[in-house]
Amino acid sequence: MTVEETQVAVEEPVKECEKAAVAEGLVEEAAKVEKSSSYKEESNYLSDLKEFEKKALVELRAKLEEAILGNNIFKKDEPKKVEEKTEEAEAEPAVKTEETELAVKTEETEAVEKTEAAVKTVCAEKPEEGETAPELAEEKEQVVAPVCKEEAKPESSQVVDTDISLWGVPLFPGKGSEGTDVVLLKFLRAREFKVNEAFEMLKKTLQWRKESKIDSILEEEICSDLSSAAYLNGVDREGHPVCYNIFGVFDNEELYQKTFGNEEKRGQFLRWRVQLMEKSIQKLQLKPGGATSLLQINDLKNSPGPIKKELRVATKQAVGLLQDNYPELVAKNIFINVPFWYYALNALLSPFLTQRTKSKFVVARPAKVTETLLKYIPAEEIPTQYGGFKREDDTEFFSSEDGSVSELTLKAGSTQTIEIEAAEADSSTLVWDVSILGWEVNYKEEFVPSDEGSYTIIVQKKKKIGANEGPVRNTFRSNEPGKVVLTIENTSSKKKRVLYRHKTNKCI
Repeated sequence: MTVEETQVAVEEPVKECEKAAVAEGLVEEAAKVEKSSSYKEESNYLSDLKEFEKKALVELRAKLEEAILGNNIFKKDEPKKVEEKTEEAEAEPAVKTEETELAVKTEETEAVEKTEAAVKTVCAEKPEEGETAPELAEEKEQVVAPVCKEEAKPESSQVVDTDISLWGVPLFPGKGSEGTDVVLLKFLRAREFKVNEAFEMLKKTLQWRKESKIDSILEEEICSDLSSAAYLNGVDREGHPVCYNIFGVFDNEELYQKTFGNEEKRGQFLRWRVQLMEKSIQKLQLKPGGATSLLQINDLKNSPGPIKKELRVATKQAVGLLQDNYPELVAKNIFINVPFWYYALNALLSPFLTQRTKSKFVVARPAKVTETLLKYIPAEEIPTQYGGFKREDDTEFFSSEDGSVSELTLKAGSTQTIEIEAAEADSSTLVWDVSILGWEVNYKEEFVPSDEGSYTIIVQKKKKIGANEGPVRNTFRSNEPGKVVLTIENTSSKKKRVLYRHKTNKCI
């Protein structure tokens, strides 16, 4: 997990965020990430594993198969009933002791008298040698029969369940699923390829899922008010689904109390976070060569922070839950808009995270958000609020097939233009997006006709764009050949990265 993420930190978001926060003893600033940096998941192909890894995988397969065939994956419940009965028997009131002793003595006295009478009768009517008194024989049979019947009762044969699965992947090696090794490797990596520890972790996860009814959690309606707190949106450069956790929504006191107000509500929040993780897993390709983990983005802007006790409790629980039951399902955990209190939260949660989990955290201060995200996610997949070009329901303008993003570097104190050619035939509409990391530039847009006798049209007059501005999108409908010219003037002492894309839509 990245903390597994989880894993979630403040909401799942909260949970993930906090997790990330926890792991950030490293404080890996976005600025430290090389532009060419690439992170790929460790290979799940058997041929790419080291010898000790292959050996551990084979051993874990064998232990798992043996446990499944022996019905030893889940805990047995039956002994519990026997213990309960024993406890009830021991709990009988001691007040009845005297009455019991009197009753026993009375029964013993009557039994002795009956026995003496029976002996006299038998002596008086002694059967011939070899014969047995019918009454005694019958009585003997009545005593022995129940025991014989109990001993003779055959044991019911146990049914072996070879259909046990995790995250939709069959775990029984005999099924031959290509995803089985992928899942087992996640548990092995989480436990540094220590087979016994990985096996116990897997068993605990399966037991937890059974007791918590996780396999049916997607059918539940949980915390519908938290839809804006965490959601899946796009993929990164390696094809990993991206999950955004927005902590700032909990700055709303009403939503905060509704989510963390008491233990029951926090329990529902945890279940909601688990449900989100299960939804995320459905986007994965649990097979060799597939994207088998997520990229978590945890936005801490306006987050209530560790000052809120309920949030701290929920975060700590989420960290443990996700790390223990969803190992290696987060490729990177990126924390953005990190505030000053992040480091205090880090100190609080860090002891609960493994070193492997901590190594997956990346932290970015507000000024480095877009720059950091671009290291892992293409601009067309980054939402506009984080400096990218992705807009909700934007297929009208740009799809995955067109509108590819270009980039240029604007030196300090220099001016540069971007030219977008207009169609020469029918009238058409030009659409463009521009984003400049850090902005603080002068910007204007013009349409320059090809005919020198025509006038230049001001599309956007020159203006100063501040550092907190988001991407610019504009359109222009052309009725004659020409070009749209975007002019960017960098008056600062630092170079700027300029991202842009454009498209021509023919008018019908």
